[in-house]
Parts: sequence; structure tokens; C-alpha cells
Amino acid sequence: MFQGIRTVMVFADDPEKSARWWADVLEAEEIHLEVENGRVYAWLDVDGVELGFHPADDARNPRGGSPVVYWAVDDVDAVRQRLLDAGCTHHRGPIEAEPGRKICQLTDPFGTIIGIDGPGSTPA
Repeated sequence: MFQGIRTVMVFADDPEKSARWWADVLEAEEIHLEVENGRVYAWLDVDGVELGFHPADDARNPRGGSPVVYWAVDDVDAVRQRLLDAGCTHHRGPIEAEPGRKICQLTDPFGTIIGIDGPGSTPA
């Protein structure tokens, strides 16, 4: 069911600047940028783990908060329900992060926000 860590998400005031700094420190060859509604999302791949930089949001994911670790899963809805049944609570999502990719966040019984990341709807 759980397949390993896929994504570590960092919440930053300037996601592009943060991604460029980490790319330099980690000697990553490429960063990826996406702009949606004036908000920049940036990420780089480090040894099979996506290091993502998301705009900070005081209501949902404040700057300087803990990174959200995303577990790769086969079925977001099934794993989400399993975690809810085990005592987690809803935090955000599920959303289609991109065509064919669905993510969501839950809060475990101890206050840690975790993410799950798996296949979504296939593009038409």
C-alpha cells in the first residue's frame, strides 16, 4: 500500500528563490516552475524524491512550518479512508495536482500533517 516517500513539500514566501537555493546546495541540475493564478510552484528531483516549494499560506500551511512528507500510494481514496478510519483527520484535498496525479493531506492523531500522492484521473 505505502511505497516510500515521493515528495517533501516546503512552504515558503518565495518558492522559486527557495527552490533555486536548494538546487544549488544539492547540486540539482534542473528546477521546475509552474505559475498558477500568479502563484509560483517550484520543485526539483533529488534521487527519486521530489522536493517541492509551495507558496506559504498562514491559514493552511504557514511559512517555516514543518515540511509535509507525501507517501506514494496506489489509490489515494482508499488510503485516505484507511487513515481517517485509523484516527487521522482531514486537512486538505484531495485535489488533482496535475492530470493523472491526485494528492491530499491529513493530520495524524499527534498533529503531524502528512500527504498521500497517487494516480488521479487520466487526461482526456
